[in-house]
Parts: sequence; structure tokens; C-alpha cells
Amino acid sequence: MAAPRRDTRGIVDAAELFARVRFRRREPAEALRPYLEHYWLIDWDLPRPYASHVVPHPSVNIVFQRFGDQDPFAEVSGIGLGLFTQELEGWGRVCGVQFRPGGFRPFFPDHPASDWTGRRVRFPEALTGPTGQEVTHAVRGVRGVDATVTAVLDPPEEDARVAALDAFLLSLGPRPDPQADLAMALAERIRTDRSIRRVADFARAEGLSVRLLQRLFSAYVGVGPKWVILRYRIHEALERAETERAVDWAALAADLGYADQAHLVRDFTATVGVPPTAYAQAVR
Repeated sequence: MAAPRRDTRGIVDAAELFARVRFRRREPAEALRPYLEHYWLIDWDLPRPYASHVVPHPSVNIVFQRFGDQDPFAEVSGIGLGLFTQELEGWGRVCGVQFRPGGFRPFFPDHPASDWTGRRVRFPEALTGPTGQEVTHAVRGVRGVDATVTAVLDPPEEDARVAALDAFLLSLGPRPDPQADLAMALAERIRTDRSIRRVADFARAEGLSVRLLQRLFSAYVGVGPKWVILRYRIHEALERAETERAVDWAALAADLGYADQAHLVRDFTATVGVPPTAYAQAVR
């Protein structure tokens, strides 16, 4: 599998974030790489509060968190449908697991991924699933949630934290699932192939009906294929706004498959909160 991504897609004003916190991506154990994008680690010690903003990927995350002297905790964070904002102040640490779109369900197979969408469920409550039904496979695999949180967040050595994340996920013993493999492959195709613009065309090219494709994405990714297509478009527009001095928005809209610039502006504004031109001026 490829090494952790180096792009900043999804991070709003990445340069500002990186100037305030220590942010790294790390590769998981080899057995976990088919299911995971990467681990992401953040440490901070701030003289004044700072609000970070992220346009979420179509990915479920498990996040271990410590905010100052508060009790540390872990939670399952389903796909966020809107802009995610996290206030950071004082000192703290986060160790996150970003699953590939479709890669979470083999670890928690008792519920469709859509049950977690838009939800943040803390451990040990997460072991009963988002609907309150016991997640038997996960319960068998996780013993001593508090000990796991401590093992992940306490070590000053980054390698030790990564090893603790590996041990935690390997203890869940992801179940092989051909449908999960298919969902991950299709989602990756959407991410990397700009020519995929319409769900009907994509389904036809993959030899699937639209309904079957939508059901697969709901069960294994957590959102529909159209949502994934649109989200990856916004990620690219966001990155281009931050990295290019003069963006031709009409050309970019056409390049991303929008009917016109107005549709790109509408989607960007609805997701990020400001029009793309205003955002580009602000980050510069």
C-alpha cells in the first residue's frame, strides 16, 4: 500500500494549523494497511485558544484524545457531514486512526457504516454500537479500554504510541469481507479519477446498478457515492485555493465536473462557510 498522504486536503488553512500544532501522519502495521489510510498525531501547547477546522473525508476515525488535565478518552467518529471545528487551548494530544472509506466495517461488522455517520460515540459506549446493540466482535477484541487509552496517549515516544495503536486494532481482528474490499476499491477510484462525475455512469462502468452501488456505499462507506464525489471535489478546490496564487475558478469548476462556476461556489460556500475567492484571500 502507499505511504501516508502528504497532501493537506480537508484541512482548512493548513499552514495556520501547522504553525500552531505538531502534526504528523504515520503508517500502521502491514496487516492493517489494507483498511487504514494512516494514523494522525497532533500535539499542542498554545498560549491562547485556537479553533481548527476540517472538511471531513468520507472516512470513519477512532480518536484518542487528551485535553490538558481532563480525563483522556477515545471515541468512534463517524463521517462528518459538515465542517468540523475543534477548539484547542492549553496543552493536549490526539492520536487518530483514519480508516479508508469502506475500511471500518471489517473491525465493527455488526452495524452498517451509515449507523455511525454524523455521530461521535465514546468508548466503552461504542462497544454497544451506535444503536445500543452489542457489537459482539468488538467486545471480544477489546479488553481494558482505559488501559488502551493510557497506552496510546501516555508515551512521550511517538513510536510507542504507534505501536499501541497497532496492538489495539490488531486485537479487533478485522474480518475479511469481499464487499468491504469492493467498497474501498470503488471509493479510491472516485478519489483518484476526476472523470467520475455521475453516479449512473460510474455504476454502469463498474457493472453495477445504481441502487446496488448506493446500498454498498451506505453499508460500507457510510454515505452515498454522490456525496463522496462532491466531497472530493471540495477537497481539491480547498487545496487549490490555498496553494495557487491565482485560481481560475471557472476553469477549475469545469475541471472538477461542475456545470458552471456558480455550482462550485455554492457547494464550496455551503461546506466551508465562505465563498472560494474570499477563502483564498483570507489564507494568503
